[in-house]
Amino acid sequence: LVMVFYGRNGKSNLVSMENKLEHQAKNQITYDIHLPSDLGMLYKVRLGLQSSENTISQLFLRHFKMQNTSTLDTFSLTINKTLPLSLNGDRWIEFPVEWPLKEALSVVTYHLTVFSRNILSERNLLHMTASIYGTHGDTGDRSLLWSLQNVHQGDNNESFLVTVDAVELGEPDKVVLLISSKTDCKLDIKKLHLKEALKEHPIYVFEVNEAFSVDADKPEIQREIPVSFVIRGDKQKNDIDNNLHKEGSKAKNLTEYTIKVYTGDQRGAGTDANVHIILFGNEDKSEVFQLSQSLEHQDPFERGKVDTFKIETKKLGSLHSIEIGHDGKGF
Repeated sequence: LVMVFYGRNGKSNLVSMENKLEHQAKNQITYDIHLPSDLGMLYKVRLGLQSSENTISQLFLRHFKMQNTSTLDTFSLTINKTLPLSLNGDRWIEFPVEWPLKEALSVVTYHLTVFSRNILSERNLLHMTASIYGTHGDTGDRSLLWSLQNVHQGDNNESFLVTVDAVELGEPDKVVLLISSKTDCKLDIKKLHLKEALKEHPIYVFEVNEAFSVDADKPEIQREIPVSFVIRGDKQKNDIDNNLHKEGSKAKNLTEYTIKVYTGDQRGAGTDANVHIILFGNEDKSEVFQLSQSLEHQDPFERGKVDTFKIETKKLGSLHSIEIGHDGKGF
């Protein structure tokens, strides 16, 4: 059994339970863990079985509890899951740490679609993992080839879907692929698509377009792939409509303003409420504008993010003040 702890100041290395001091009671083992550095307030724990190709051992996890021995802050969670989650399946589970009066992150199911040319012919020769990174940390290495059930074959490629349950990543920014084999083989990967299972958009696209050759000289290949672009669905159509509207409105002697909102980077700084703004000039004041269509993010006003908005209004003269606020709805 191994663990990784995530805090606001970083994450721990892999902590193995093998050599830790044990206090064993019935159906319960307590470990004393000394982290080498102060991780800050913990927000996530990842728990897994040390990967071993020849073992099919399973572990049923009933309950998890941890306590900071200095502050006596305690976190407790009922898990009731068996690792691996299916035969030869994902050997990791992770969960958010929830402290009193602190907002916890949520667990999200992600769909990672891999587009390749020859995965079906090579799948029994390869071991392939992906670690997805975002603004809230990473998923750790997750096996990709254990459930090749829904493989879609096209004229020139094939694709398969991998389901990853993880504490929300925030804004995904890169994927690290690890490909290994005990025999010579070649895997041609075109791209990866990542999205939340319950949402159609946004889709994060990672362009790969590389043939990976694994042989005796290079039995393991690691490749870091940054996000190439993001498909945000209906928002792109709205941007086009807004541009057309903009061209027509310039003839009406309107003034366009660009508004950038910098949401703070403290816990709880973001909002799901409806945000409005009013501009005041020495000649007039604007109507009330709802700041809903961010040019960067589908979900604006998230912690530590910058959102840009474009608005058009009558001539106000020189601006001297603004009113900005929200309706208090949502979190």
